Amino acid sequence: MKYFRFTALALGLVLMAASCDSKKDDQSDKIAELERKLARLEASQPVPTNVSSVTPSDPSSLGKFSFKEMEFDFGTIDEGKVVEHIFKFTNDGEAPLVISNITASCGCTSPDWSKAPVKPGEEGFVKVIFNSTAKPGTQAPTVTIQANTSPNVTRLRMKGNVTPRGAAATSQLGPVKK
Repeated sequence: MKYFRFTALALGLVLMAASCDSKKDDQSDKIAELERKLARLEASQPVPTNVSSVTPSDPSSLGKFSFKEMEFDFGTIDEGKVVEHIFKFTNDGEAPLVISNITASCGCTSPDWSKAPVKPGEEGFVKVIFNSTAKPGTQAPTVTIQANTSPNVTRLRMKGNVTPRGAAATSQLGPVKK
């Protein structure tokens, strides 16, 4: 459980860093660097497993994700808009792929996924919903998937820019007349 809190805290720091800087390129670079650091930390710590989701040591008994895309750019949206995207995958492994858990990087993001085991060669999905309310600026919400794959943790990301509420209306008003 400590691992998940640490991961959530680290991902929260990634998002805070992304929303504090005004330059888009700098933010993208900072997000990428923080994600690399987080991946190194995750790789150096053992991932807790439930008895029901213990990963077998035989690779032929694992599922394998083959996502069509692992990142979705939702572009620029107005604050308050809800963005939904479905990440589709195929199980390219030799055993049914079972997603044991998915966690979101913050409360603004909620995941849904294929609950039944996905047989080899069949398709499954991970649906991610991002609510941009109170999230102005550059955003990069992520979901972390735990499954019977190798590696057993996979991360999907949405990214985009949220225009602050009222910014569009202010820019269309023009000069103030007295």
